[in-house]
Amino acid sequence: MQGLAVSLQRALAERAREGRADGGRAPTARPLAAGAGWSVDDVVCTLGPGDRPYEERHTSACLAIVAAGVFGYRSGNARALMMPGALMLGETGACFECGHRHAAGDRCVSFHYEPAWLDEQAAAAGLAPGARRWRAARVPPVRALAPLVAHACADVLAQERRRHAPGLGAAAWDEIALELALATLRVVARGKDAATPATPGAAAAARVVATLRLIDETPDDAHTLASLASAAGVSEFYFLRTFSALAGVTPHQYLLRSRLRAAALRLAADDEAKIVDVALASGFNDLSNFNAAFRAEFGASPRAWRAAQRERHLAQTSWPNAALAAAHA
Repeated sequence: MQGLAVSLQRALAERAREGRADGGRAPTARPLAAGAGWSVDDVVCTLGPGDRPYEERHTSACLAIVAAGVFGYRSGNARALMMPGALMLGETGACFECGHRHAAGDRCVSFHYEPAWLDEQAAAAGLAPGARRWRAARVPPVRALAPLVAHACADVLAQERRRHAPGLGAAAWDEIALELALATLRVVARGKDAATPATPGAAAAARVVATLRLIDETPDDAHTLASLASAAGVSEFYFLRTFSALAGVTPHQYLLRSRLRAAALRLAADDEAKIVDVALASGFNDLSNFNAAFRAEFGASPRAWRAAQRERHLAQTSWPNAALAAAHA
């Protein structure tokens, strides 16, 4: 999600220039939208390895898409490593900490739900009572949620670009908030995609964090299991085992999803870019392989995805949506 990572890097650079001592300071949250029972914020944190984590409390059911950065999350007895594409989950009233022991900063698209509203929507969707609450601290980057994650991040980028253009419509956050909550509840109910992550030692975690950052910063490079293990300074077997345990997906799955998210965001943002150029820039050497992987991940071809994003944005900027947005500007 390179476009969203750029804004995070700007915030980190600003902190460095100003010499701010942000230790213990809460991340900045910019409200994006809100409705009856839900809200969504764009949250940027500039804490780093030199800052002491501080305890917070979830005031509502929280579902946060990690858009950029790698950090540790602890809620109750559960601990998880968070990385781009993953979802951070929190129950109402639960205390939690986010630590940046190995890397500075993160950016999240954070959804908040009133428990009664979430329970009502889950019941209407046919979910059993036991499946109407988060039962995990994290959902790793998985295919079942990839389209919704990409939609949400594309809309954050689009809203960021038109922040200074009053009169343009806002994203359909009410639909995204509901669809993402229900899809996540279903994934968590299955269990296998949201199992409690293992906790290898600090040295292993540091290697995995460094690898995640390497992939996120250079998704188009020719990474292989051998090259990533070599960069981490460990055997391929050990690297595969510890990466999968901490990230919840294999290195290949994470690399593939990182490339596909980058491609999806570029397609949504650039109507003029040729699909073959997007494929090559995202690390794919063959257009047919890119098309097949994109369709498998997002349920549509790259061309159809871009057309759907264009239609969504046209609907958001057409009357009466544009007029309503202008009235609230």
